Amino acid sequence: MPTLALHAFRRILPIATELRIDVNHGPREVDNELDAIYHRMNRPSDRLHALPEVQTDIPGMVLRYREADGEYYVYVVDVRRGRLAGYTVFNRLIEVARRADPYVRAPHSKYAAPYQGMGLATSVYRWGLDAGLCIMSGARQSVGACRLWQRLARHYELGYADLRRKHLTYLGRTVTPPVLQDLHTRMFLLGRGWTLPDYLRATGMSPSDGALSQQL
Repeated sequence: MPTLALHAFRRILPIATELRIDVNHGPREVDNELDAIYHRMNRPSDRLHALPEVQTDIPGMVLRYREADGEYYVYVVDVRRGRLAGYTVFNRLIEVARRADPYVRAPHSKYAAPYQGMGLATSVYRWGLDAGLCIMSGARQSVGACRLWQRLARHYELGYADLRRKHLTYLGRTVTPPVLQDLHTRMFLLGRGWTLPDYLRATGMSPSDGALSQQL
């Protein structure tokens, strides 16, 4: 089975239905946070200083990243303008059981308004997925996040799972709108090298009757 390590990152170059919608952060709030992070990245005594860097296919943009307690932080830096365009964190999910924890990460992103629509978050997600990271959505998604997941599903296997009381149940590759809107329903995408049977086995995710019927 694939595993994700920081050295894997160094090797990588660069909607039909509604989901539950989360509240967006205000532009000024996002800008203030990004400015504070960028200031830390340029302070020699800070742990965010001199992070490993990877070039992207987007002119003037580089990725810097770090790992902390199994979570991956990827910062997108606009080196031409000397500012942080945004970041994505691949968080652990406290809702899942210990067995599934190594194989489930939930991405959360913040990008400044001028950089939205440039495909930066898509590039970061694909970067992680190509390294073998499997990602799962949270209970709510922004409109932009929902569209991003649907675009990624053209290139990576997508499935749905029910998550409650730390147990994952596989719902299949498609679900009906009422199930889709349930807060227990999560989308997941498999990273490169994973097969669905391997992922179900690794996470202890049991298939529902509906998921089994989709395979018939």
